[in-house]
Amino acid sequence: MKANKAQIEKALDGGGAGFRLFLLYGPDESGSRALVARLARSMGADAERIDLDGPTLKGDPARMADEAASYSLFGGKRFIVATINGDEALPSVQAHLGGQGQNPVVLVAGALKPTSGLLKALLNDPAVACFASYPPNESDFAQLADAMAREQGLRIDQRLASRLVAISGHDRAVLAKEVEKLALYLDASPAAPKEGTHDALDAIGAVNEEPDLSGLTDAVLSGKPDAMADQLAALSSEGIDGIGTLRAVNKRVQLLLKLSGDLAAGKSMDAVTAPLFWKDKAPISAQLRRWSPERLARASDRLLDAERAIKASKSVGPLLADAELLTLARAARR
Repeated sequence: MKANKAQIEKALDGGGAGFRLFLLYGPDESGSRALVARLARSMGADAERIDLDGPTLKGDPARMADEAASYSLFGGKRFIVATINGDEALPSVQAHLGGQGQNPVVLVAGALKPTSGLLKALLNDPAVACFASYPPNESDFAQLADAMAREQGLRIDQRLASRLVAISGHDRAVLAKEVEKLALYLDASPAAPKEGTHDALDAIGAVNEEPDLSGLTDAVLSGKPDAMADQLAALSSEGIDGIGTLRAVNKRVQLLLKLSGDLAAGKSMDAVTAPLFWKDKAPISAQLRRWSPERLARASDRLLDAERAIKASKSVGPLLADAELLTLARAARR
């Protein structure tokens, strides 16, 4: 079944009760990992966690069913987390659902296309809870930072929340770590709440901002292959390449898709770009005129396909990312 956020959180917080399998997918893999962490907490610190991957399941389709039916070595709780790409684990999933194993099983599948055989097979199965995670927008991230802080016993204002979001590079997992570091520094807890301050954030050295990849995204989506090559070279010297660059460009593509939808709904260019940071307004306005919604959707699919290809065994890694970004930059120039 296709679960909403409240349903999936309730099921995972309840130790997976009511479902034999969870499919967590979508472009926000940090969101999927955060949901896995909810299940881990609900199972308890002594629970045995079994981690599997796609190639293992593809080579041994019975492995998932066997693990789901096995007992923990020490008689405690047990759960299985499988990280997969595409449909490689479908035979293993079918074997598990046809068996009797009752240990919770979670699939973390990343972005799946609507045509995915795995997705089609599981969406209508009442024994399976499927949930897609998408990257939060700026407002959602600020609210997420505030909620994470309250869980740690921290009180933060909107400006501090925005700083934490910027520091984390809009990555949910990194944001959680930054909030945790701040809470530890201030000795905050739900039983003894503390006020989060900018001075404390500076003191723990969390002000090392994530690298700015806007130059790369602008070069690719504005059709400037030469500038893109310079950006990639500079980022590579800082150890940033491959999947990180693909995700940065895809994040901008997702923003352009949203804004193009607002334009199609009748809003003016000035209105849809008004919330943007001032230096981003001109390049994003130009990119909205250059890219149609259909081409943006195809670009997003290509970026996700490239990421999956990099994760596959025996890939050429970052070279695949560079080649895909060059293809998009040339398409934009045309």
